[in-house]
This record gives sequence, structure tokens and C-alpha cells, in this order.
Amino acid sequence: MVTRTPRVGSKYSLPDLDPKNSGVDVMVGLEIHQQLASQSKLFCECNNKGAEHPTLTFMRRLRPALSELGVYDPAALFEATKMKSIRYHSHPSTSCLVEADEEPPHSVDRESLQTALILAMALHSKVVDEIHVMRKIVIDGSNTTGFQRTMLIATGGYLELEGNRKVGVQGVCLEEDAARLLSDDNITREYALDRLGTPLVEIALEPVSGTPQEVLQVAVTLGRLLRASKRVERGIGTIRQDINISVNEGSVVEIKGIQQLDQLIKVIEFETARQRGLIQIAAELSQRRISHPSEHNEDEIHEFIVENMTDILRRSSSKAVTRILDREDTQFVAIKAEGFDGILGYEPYVGVRLGRQLAEIVRFYGLGGIFHSDELPNYGITESEVAAIKERLNLINGRDAFILIGGDRDRVQFAADAIIQRMNQATRGVVPETRAATLDGKTIFIRPRPGSSRMYPETDVLPIKIDDLILESLKGSVPKSFDSYIQDLMQRYELNQKLALEIFDSDRLKLFEDIIKNTKVQPTFVASKITEDLTSLRRKGLNTDRLSDQTIKIVFQLLDKGDLAKESIPIILETMLMKDLDDVKQAIQILGLEQISEIEVNEIIDKIITDNMALIKEKGRDSLGTLMGRSMSLLRGRIDGKKVSSILKSKLEQGLS
Repeated sequence: MVTRTPRVGSKYSLPDLDPKNSGVDVMVGLEIHQQLASQSKLFCECNNKGAEHPTLTFMRRLRPALSELGVYDPAALFEATKMKSIRYHSHPSTSCLVEADEEPPHSVDRESLQTALILAMALHSKVVDEIHVMRKIVIDGSNTTGFQRTMLIATGGYLELEGNRKVGVQGVCLEEDAARLLSDDNITREYALDRLGTPLVEIALEPVSGTPQEVLQVAVTLGRLLRASKRVERGIGTIRQDINISVNEGSVVEIKGIQQLDQLIKVIEFETARQRGLIQIAAELSQRRISHPSEHNEDEIHEFIVENMTDILRRSSSKAVTRILDREDTQFVAIKAEGFDGILGYEPYVGVRLGRQLAEIVRFYGLGGIFHSDELPNYGITESEVAAIKERLNLINGRDAFILIGGDRDRVQFAADAIIQRMNQATRGVVPETRAATLDGKTIFIRPRPGSSRMYPETDVLPIKIDDLILESLKGSVPKSFDSYIQDLMQRYELNQKLALEIFDSDRLKLFEDIIKNTKVQPTFVASKITEDLTSLRRKGLNTDRLSDQTIKIVFQLLDKGDLAKESIPIILETMLMKDLDDVKQAIQILGLEQISEIEVNEIIDKIITDNMALIKEKGRDSLGTLMGRSMSLLRGRIDGKKVSSILKSKLEQGLS
């Protein structure tokens, strides 16, 4: 909900950008969307914990509507051109008529509102006197209503960083989460409604300049503050980072959906390079005296010529072409781009090309991509076919380029219009837009940036007055500082600082505290297994998210009862992941780790001593290490190593005496 003005920095600034970035000033504004640990959804009483198999399905088509100012939001118009149907899946345990938009919203969930107020106070923000619910137009299907409900809770304030540094806060909002995307085949999108309506707090920080690592530290600090409140959800998908980023001489670009913190650095680095590359492309176009409509009168701008090329390509041997033209009601068109020869394939930075930017736009109309003259002949399109296209477009001066688009007639027309608009904007350099973060740290176009016309008041929910008595009653719940929380963990559970940090930053802090409360296992041991051992398994490429909290609890309960040895825990967890098991006892049976009796242990150790008498006579007590290794090769995971060591030492001393 909160936006920022381009190139305006925070009064609380991080250090200047690293010199190796060639003096380019990069501004980054963080927005955190965090699910709250409330017992119900924001505007109804439905459970928001876990999804059931859907039992109800219905279809919708969402269309843009005029705002109160009588204009259409550009992002909504863009979504409407995709012409997609939306199929929703729901279950009575996680959604009701409110989520289906068949019933007005209920009152705002009190617990969620209190959490948002507490977090606002923790950020030293000024809480508004009266909270108004607003509708934010969203017609991509992620909400059945065609809008998202959101409310401004507080403005201003700051986030405290290490070294007495601060980052300003723009605003704190409370809003409902979107539906969960299941699939998108370019004709129909499918969503599950279990997540729709889950309470979210959105915190927008003022833009700062700094290295990607410093921006990452800001995100880490804010995430720790949220977790310290113990009023937010933890785990994959419960927190999402968006960033607004711009470089000098550029525009603000919004990057959405950064799920992992290590992804943040890669996204900032890539987007900085992409924007710098687009500025270089714009400079080259400017030298060629190519301009866009905002700089001159409309009649002074050359028009992009669009010609149908279906007949030329109908007999093409290109598989990419025939796949399209073999379908009914399809066509290929070419767009003549005067003065763009060599520009579409120009790559000032790795992976940054104008042709690639255009292809991203086309894919959102359900088309595979584009071909352009800088890369043709190629992909089975022959030199003679390229020559025929150039002749029809009258491309004879060596300065001009062309772009080929193929697909369904209606979609091709929309895509061609979008490409022409983007080509006209190319001399601006960076176009303000919304992009999505990919898993490898790159960004892709998803829609134009929304405008102010997307917001209007919600008429079905009354305003909420906030007075000093309400805020005073919540002051005791404001989370303490992160350092205080870590010190408390260290003292309460006798953890060192490293382990206290690791367990706090993990998604299993609550699990850790539950295990300590219900077993007699040492906290240090539990913390190391939950953090370091699970990290080790992830490095082996195993998905530790498959290990539920309940599964890990069972492992420690068996250890507490003496049915497992400490050494067996990492082996059991790894086996469960590798063999896709859900039953801890099944993994124990497969590994042959059933508890062994003390009589059997003595018999095994006696045999090891007998078999190694020559070694014992030669090395005496120095043979203990070798004997211990051979004992544990037979007993590891079946009995505690300390017990084996004690028995072995005793028997060795007896033998030597």
C-alpha cells in the first residue's frame, strides 16, 4: 500500500555504495509482508492453519473497473488483456462465503489488529487516530473480489540497526494475504482459497543506499524484530520481501516475491546491472536520434509499422514456426523498428538485452516469445524468409530492425501493441514497472506499476478508532530488543551465543522450546540437532522442510525414554528424507537401530577386546581410540557413545591389570 518517491533517500542512511560499483548510486526500499500468527483470518472466523483437500470449485472472470476518479489503473488494464479465466478451489474448514465474495466481510480480527499496533510501536511509528479499510484493485485472480483489503496502521518511525544506525519507516499496514496459485496454463489460472484472507503486516522502509550485503542486514534485522514478538508465523512462505530499486538517471522498479534472504543479494546485483544496461541502450538510441512521444509532439514520432507475415512463413521448415501455424486462428506479424538495427541484440551486461525485455512482455500474453532481426536467420528460419520479411517491410537502409511475433490472433495483437509501447519507451532507459524475482536471483516482467487510482474506500467495514487507552494496554507486549532476546536464550537454556543466534533465526524456535519443556534432553544438544544437523542435510541437497515438527518431536521423545542413542538422530533424519518416510520407527527398523541390551553390549565389547589382544599388548592404554572406533562401528546409533566408552575403559583396565 505504501509507495515511495523516486530518488528520495532516508534521513537515516547506510554507508555509500561500494566503490567497485563505479559510483552508481543505487537506492533500495524494502517492503516486508509477514503472515501473523492469529487464530483466524482477517475478515472472517475461518481457520488459516493448513489446507484441506478442496471440495468446492467455481469459476470467475475479473474485469477492470473505473476508479472514483474515473480512470483505469494501468496494472489492472494489463491483466485484463490476458483474457484469462480463474478457477478457485476451497474447503469449508479454511474458507467460507467471505472468501468466495458471496458474503460481506466481517469485523477486522482483533488479535491481528493488536499485533499490527504492537509492531508499529516497536518501530517507533505514529499510529493513526482512525483506521480505514481500503480496497486495492487486483484482477490477476489472486483475490475473488478483484481487490485486496488493506488498512494503514501507522506512519514514520525507524528500525534500529547495529552501530547506532537507523533506517526510516514509511508505513505499517495490515492487509489480507492473497489466494495460493496452483497452476497457470495461459488460458485458466487455478487458485486455492485456504491462504486468502490470512492476516499480513506490511512494513515499508524508506529507501537507502548501500551495498547489497548492507541491505540484506536491514532485512535480517527487521525479520528478527518480527520474530521476537512471537506473534508472527515462521517457515517458508510466511514472509515475503519486495524491494523498490532505482539507479541514477533511472526510474523506480518494484521487485516482488523474494522468499529467501540469500536471494536478496543476487536480485539487487542483477537488477542494478539490468537498469544500468538499459540506460546504456537508451544512450545509444539517443545518439541515433530516436525519441519517444513524451519528448516531442505526437506527429513528430515515427510510427512502428506492423505487417502480417503468415503467408511468408506458412511453408517454413522452422519447428518453432510450424508449431504455431499448425493451430487454428493463428498468425505471424512483424513490427518494423526504424533505427533499431543491432540494438535488440546489444548486450551491455550479461543477460541484459532489449530483445530479452520484449520477450518477457510477450510471454505474459501466453505467447512463447519473439524472433528479431539481430538473431536471424536462426531457429530454422532461413535467409530467404528473412529477406522476404525485410522486403515487405521495406527494410533496405541497414539501420532498421524487425520483431516477429506468432500465436493466437487476439493475443498477437495485444502483444504487438505492448511491444510498440515498450519500444517507444526505450530511450527512457529504465521503465517503471513491477517485476518478479526468480529462484536464481534474476528478475522478470510481470506488469506495469500500479497508479494511485487503484485505491478506494471499503464500504462494508466501519472505521476503527484508536485511542491512547488502547495503545497503553498493548505497551507491555512490545517486543524487547533482539540483543536482549538472545541474552535471554543464552541464560535460560545455557546456550553459547552462536547456538542462540542459530536457533532464534531458524524456523524451529517454538519446536526447540516445546522439546525442552517436555523432555530432559540437554538444550545445547537439541539446539545443535535442530540447526546444525538440519543445515548439514540441506547442504546434501535434502529437503528438510519435509521433516515436520511432530516428526522431530517423536525422535527426541524416543531419545528421552532411552529408546534411541544420541548418535542415531542425524542418521534417522537423513534416512527418512532419502527414503521418503514419515514413520520414525520404520526408519529405525530399516537402519537396524533397535535398542540393544547391556548384556549384548558387554558381549560385543568382550569379543572386540579378545580379537585385538595383540594391539592391546603393543599399545596398552593407547589402544583405546582404535578399540572405541571398532566398537562404535557395530554399536553406533544403538547405544549412547559415552556408555560404550565407559564400559570399554573399564574392561581395558581390567585386562591390563
